[in-house]
This record gives sequence, structure tokens and C-alpha cells, in this order.
Amino acid sequence: MEPLKLFKRSARKKGSMERTVVLIKPDGVKRGLIGEILRRFERMGLKIVAMKMIRPKEEILHKHYVSDDPKTIERLGNKTLKTYSEFGKNAKSDFGTDDPFELGKMVVGWLISYMTSGPVIAVLLEGRHAVENVISLAGPTMPVHAPPGSIRGDFSTDSAAYANEEKRGVENLLHISGSKEEAAFEESLWFAEEEKHSYKRAGED
Repeated sequence: MEPLKLFKRSARKKGSMERTVVLIKPDGVKRGLIGEILRRFERMGLKIVAMKMIRPKEEILHKHYVSDDPKTIERLGNKTLKTYSEFGKNAKSDFGTDDPFELGKMVVGWLISYMTSGPVIAVLLEGRHAVENVISLAGPTMPVHAPPGSIRGDFSTDSAAYANEEKRGVENLLHISGSKEEAAFEESLWFAEEEKHSYKRAGED
């Protein structure tokens, strides 16, 4: 058998390890943090089963952010209003509206501009409790709330308060799947079956 057969591409089998998606965003790529971020996941024991550098198209990002769902848009708008309230700011005076749906549409626009501003590293990780472990290692979505030792806590200080005021996406280095269901959806969205690999890491035997 040829050595390359060890890396045979295959579909995920029933009973296999959990999988989750990580997107290293343009700010993470531009700051040269790709290796550091991947090192932390691999050191935890998670296996990279697919990885690629891409310049995302708006079409896939709209699907990723589920921007055709009014409830999703309104949820993003309400998060913006909550952030403004926490920092004693007035959304209507800054954006001309305090309607959650209208604000949500603005936020989606900022997110897509942010995600298309440079290349993104799309990674599919596999391992025990992969979703939960990646969430823990990445830290909270808002870097200002992320503890030291987490990826966002160590490498970013941004927050929605600054991002919204500057009309841009929060520079939080990476996107991670927030649940098993989200991970399954994002795996199918970002990776074709032929891009996924099955192999054993050293020590798995």
C-alpha cells in the first residue's frame, strides 16, 4: 500500500470523533497569528482534518451569518442596542435608528466587509468534545471579556463598543462553531467532502 493511502479522503463515519469549524479571520491572518492559533488547538489534542486559505465570497458569508432570517438580523440588532446601553451610548444618535432589525442589517454589512477584507483560514478540527473545547480555548466573542490564556484574551482587546462606533466588525481573530448543530451546518457550508482527510496522528495507534 502506498504511503499516501494513509491520508485517504473519506466521509465522516458514524461514531467518529466530534468535529467543529474554526475560521481565522482577516485580522488574525494579517497579524501573523495563524501558526500560534493552530498550535494551541493541536497542543490540546485536536486534529486538523481539513484546512484552506480562501477569500470568502459574499454569498457564502450571507449563508454563514443566516442573513435571510429576520430573527437572526433582529438578534444582532438587539445585541448592538444592549452594548450601547451598557456603555451609556445612544444608538439612534449614532446610526439614525434604534430599530433592532435596521441595526442588525447594518451589523451584517460590517461583518461581511470585515470578512472580505483579506484572506481567511478555514479549519475543520476533530477530537473529543471538539466544539466545547474550542469554545473554551478561543474565549468569549468579545475580546474585552476574554480571560488571559484564551486566544482572544491574549491577542485582542477589541469590543463591540469600539467596533459599532467605527462601523466595523469586532476584530476578534476567529470564528468558532457555537454548538454541535452549528458545527455540522458550517462543516457542510465551508468544506466539500473531498477536502476532508482521514488519518492517524502520532500516538493514536
